[in-house]
Amino acid sequence: MDTLGNVKTVLGIEDELQDKVLTIIINNTRSHLTLWLKNHTDLKEIPEELNFIVEELAIARFQRIGSEAMKSESVEGHSVTYNEDDFAPYLSILSAYIPDKEEKKQGKVCFF
Repeated sequence: MDTLGNVKTVLGIEDELQDKVLTIIINNTRSHLTLWLKNHTDLKEIPEELNFIVEELAIARFQRIGSEAMKSESVEGHSVTYNEDDFAPYLSILSAYIPDKEEKKQGKVCFF
């Protein structure tokens, strides 16, 4: 199943009424993740095994429509706090793709 289909299934959407909005959210999420990977890794595109991040972030962003700029929201005793950095929950996974920048140098030993 494609990303749009997966997102719609999780959200319980069975019609095409939200497809344009979901497609924009998925494309923006994919672009954001691609840019993050280009800035922090040697990757130029999203590996297949990271597509679940696009789906999960697209679902979260869709559910936040109308609350985009908020850090938290409280309605009748129900409180929600939003992450400022969408990728924060995935950093432990994404960090595996960050190359080790530490240069390996041969050492010297001097005897006096």
